[in-house]
Amino acid sequence: TREQAKASAMMEGFERYSAERQDIDGERTFVDTYNNIKNERNVLDPKDLLLPKNYGNENVENSRLEWIEAEDIISEETVYVPSNAVFHPYIPTREVSPSPIAIFKGNTNGLASGNIIEESVLHGIFEVVERDAWSIFELTKRNKKEINQENIDNEIINELLDKFHSQGIDIKLMDITADLKITTIAASADDTVLKDPALLSLGVGTHLDPEVAAIRALTEVAQSRATQIHGTREDTINADFMRKSGYEHMKRMNKHYFEKEEDTINLSDIEDKSSHSIKKDIETSIEEVQKVGFNQILYTDLTREEIGINVARVIIPKAELYSLDEERLGNRALEYDRKARRGLV
Repeated sequence: TREQAKASAMMEGFERYSAERQDIDGERTFVDTYNNIKNERNVLDPKDLLLPKNYGNENVENSRLEWIEAEDIISEETVYVPSNAVFHPYIPTREVSPSPIAIFKGNTNGLASGNIIEESVLHGIFEVVERDAWSIFELTKRNKKEINQENIDNEIINELLDKFHSQGIDIKLMDITADLKITTIAASADDTVLKDPALLSLGVGTHLDPEVAAIRALTEVAQSRATQIHGTREDTINADFMRKSGYEHMKRMNKHYFEKEEDTINLSDIEDKSSHSIKKDIETSIEEVQKVGFNQILYTDLTREEIGINVARVIIPKAELYSLDEERLGNRALEYDRKARRGLV
């Protein structure tokens, strides 16, 4: 509904505001090198954040970084993480000399809000898992199954699909869940009437409930189209390139998102692991995260007293984020590709 869209936009605005480093944050941060503090504090190795190639291991371990406290919801311990991974945009503090450095471009991955901090953390986990699954697909093109739209038994999903189809917009729904079994759904939109290459859009959603993941993917692809049409976001900078390349060429370049598959699956075949409890959903998410070898889920509470909206930044060390930042590559996609070749996933 329009009201839900407004609420979603407001919450994203609160998230962005809360993620900015403010003067008061200087009280809970400190500057030092990883090598200086690793034996004194429980501190995250910066390399576990998947650094760009231009940062060598020795360089980053001896670089002055700004650190902030995070909580590990698995071990229930305090862990210090680089502020660069928490604040966005990250501008290194100049309150100390020499100043700390930034070790990668900032982003909003894992930044989420909610009615209570636990809900914010859960949403943050879903976003990190989403970027991980999407990155693995972008790099391997393996974790994808098209979803049959003919037998979806969900009124909201069918209503959304009807709105697209009535305007000549083809939608392809895909399950791109990788080895981490929290469902990630992608939705691609192809405007067959306008045939504008800049309107070849994609939305991705993640949730323990596959139907909720599909709804999120569909509403996100609608948002992606709207931002291109109205030119209201930084995503639009690629529009000129896409239009110069042409509609058919862009579809061929991205055929894995737009070509129809011979074999499909039913949305109802994907297991719904959700409950009616945020606490239980967090516990289930922890179980799924641990099954693929992750041993930490970290969060920093970014709730700002002046607005009173619960905001958290979630970090799952070593999770892929290539879909967000192509300079930062981990080993999970490569391992997934190897397992897929051997029929193990």
